[in-house]
Amino acid sequence: MNYSIIRYILCRVLEFQALFLALPCVAALIYGEREGFAYLVVAVSCLLVGALGKLRKPKSSVFYAREGFVAVSLSWILLSVTGALPLFLSGEFSSYTDALFETISGLTTTGASILADVEALSKCNLFWRSFTHWIGGMGVLVLILAILPLAGGYNMHLMRAESPGPTVGKLVPRVRHTARILYEMYIFLTVIQIILLLLTGMSPFEAMTISFGTAGTGGFGVLNSSIGSYAVASQVVITIFMILFGVNFNVYYLIRARKPMQAFKHEEMRYYLGIILAAVLLITINIRGSFQSLFEAFHHAAFQVASIITTTGFSTVDFNMWPEFSKAILVALMFVGACAGSTGGGIKVSRVMIMLKMVKNELSHLIHPKRVRQVTIESRVVNKEILRSISVFFIAYIVIFAASTLLVSLDNLDFTTNFTAVAATLNNIGPGLNEVGPAANFSVYCQPAKFVLMFDMLAGRLELFPLLLLFSPSTWKRS
Repeated sequence: MNYSIIRYILCRVLEFQALFLALPCVAALIYGEREGFAYLVVAVSCLLVGALGKLRKPKSSVFYAREGFVAVSLSWILLSVTGALPLFLSGEFSSYTDALFETISGLTTTGASILADVEALSKCNLFWRSFTHWIGGMGVLVLILAILPLAGGYNMHLMRAESPGPTVGKLVPRVRHTARILYEMYIFLTVIQIILLLLTGMSPFEAMTISFGTAGTGGFGVLNSSIGSYAVASQVVITIFMILFGVNFNVYYLIRARKPMQAFKHEEMRYYLGIILAAVLLITINIRGSFQSLFEAFHHAAFQVASIITTTGFSTVDFNMWPEFSKAILVALMFVGACAGSTGGGIKVSRVMIMLKMVKNELSHLIHPKRVRQVTIESRVVNKEILRSISVFFIAYIVIFAASTLLVSLDNLDFTTNFTAVAATLNNIGPGLNEVGPAANFSVYCQPAKFVLMFDMLAGRLELFPLLLLFSPSTWKRS
């Protein structure tokens, strides 16, 4: 283990955290809020610690997958711990645990909250909650790679550890250039959404915070009604952009590279859009009687399906009151998630595709034992290493999900609440059903249960293994 390079990366992360925390300070100055002083204190502290810790250069810039996974996991924990401090120091959170839960939920783009009254928060705290979504959406280490040269030619280990999906590829030969392209597209889409929301009548503050939540597929709103109080035009814009941010960013790169036909032929995207269309139509039919018009039913169905499958977690209505069939579809979508290489969470459409094709091939093998069939995606054969990693991922996912459900059940809440709370946190969704539904919050859980859910949020965002490696003794052995 190259401890010196991990220390160096963590110090870099602290410097960037200081930069992130400066933005809520600006918001506090604009709105004349004293809570901004807490952000200033923590920002300065992060900058000093990061700068001092970086003075001692790493003995070697060489690191491999193990160091990459550990560095990413510790970076996210460090960002969460420091990011929670101003929320707690501002006096608007009753305990540091609650502030930490809110921060982890923000950074992991989960959107699960412990707040009963969001509107009671100061503007700078509301800004920080939403901005954490934007930070965590594309990834902090990816941002650092886009701006600064880091650790020579070993950057790919960091990107693989932080980026969602069964495989992570480079858009261009240089990792730094790839990271820069990703963030350019990310910023471009965010700015476009802000402009469109302003045109629908939103205030600049609301347009920015809602766009941060949409871009990161997070789901923190600035109103108690989430998105329900905004104009239909605003809701339509948000629906469209939730779907757009759930698409693999490779598709946007192909469009940028003037290869639109390749982009539209992207298999995972077609599956993703097909699932959305099918879910919207089924839910619309099921909830038609609850709304005055077919358009209204379709509108809310489309919004909620987009919100859940992209793991954003915004809501326009309390879908916990919908028929059981519609709720069952939404719960299923929680597990499917968005595309790999997007800002969305969940198992990912690509993994679901591959697992279904593996089942199909196995059935074919039982009927025709001598026939050789291979799993293909985009007309390319999926190698055995990827198939193995997907199988292992799914096993680990089931184990963590079952263990988490058992542990939070000690709070003696009903099964639906516990099951969907774990589903909502492990898949980075936000709201669940019953007592953690869109009209409720996660304050019903005791502190130990909250720590279980915080672990699930981090594990879900980092695709399980980077976080699990921290608990393996062999990880920390010097090589």
